[in-house]
Amino acid sequence: MHFSHANGFPAACYRKMFSGLEDRFEIRAVNMIGHDPRYPVTDSWPHLVEELIEHVERHGGPVIGMGHSLGGYLTALAALKRPALFRAIILLDSPILGPWKGVAFRVAKRFGLADRVTPAGITRDRRATWASAEEAFAHFRNKRVFREFDPDCLRDYATLGMRPCAQGVCLAFDPSIEYRIYRAFPHALAREMPSLHVPAGFIFGRESADARKMGLTTTRKYFRVARIDGGHLFPFERPEAAARAIREMADALGVR
Repeated sequence: MHFSHANGFPAACYRKMFSGLEDRFEIRAVNMIGHDPRYPVTDSWPHLVEELIEHVERHGGPVIGMGHSLGGYLTALAALKRPALFRAIILLDSPILGPWKGVAFRVAKRFGLADRVTPAGITRDRRATWASAEEAFAHFRNKRVFREFDPDCLRDYATLGMRPCAQGVCLAFDPSIEYRIYRAFPHALAREMPSLHVPAGFIFGRESADARKMGLTTTRKYFRVARIDGGHLFPFERPEAAARAIREMADALGVR
């Protein structure tokens, strides 16, 4: 199984969810997509897709491609471009933007409004340094976006999602790269989906604001859909339940 992470969350931070899958799957991942200068962030992420494909090719395939949020979109784009590398794909709360919403987002990007309709604006000014991992943990624990996190997952983010720096610890995932990724969200994926020819599953959080805002009409056309309690970040909020849902989806898709 090749896993691709959400924007801003290194793959190592999914440790607890992975622990519920490792008896069945060998899990491989790029720890931080977008940080290799050979694969820069550009509009609609073509180089990030190439980074994922290169990693799958290097370690052998075909694989079950799985991704959360950003990682799900990259996995779908990679499967569209190189279907022979994938036995199936499973997207975790990566709803496919419908055609008309895609056109609207293309216009928003053209007129420099992406910061208003994606998390890019918030990301640009986010705090990135703390004196210690403990201080980072205390900071995140009081933030609304992390309020429902499993305590182990929050601890993993405050440690595995950090790197040492002069100030103490810093976010390992460069916020400037995170910002550019949000602004470059692909607006035309719905137009490509009829060319998807691998078994495809989609799992979303029952309380996911992303699934609610983007809608699931287009997603349901091309994916077997299941839902789980939690929000957009359900792999961190309910990691054991997420692992069970992934195993069940793999069974439903007929892959092991």
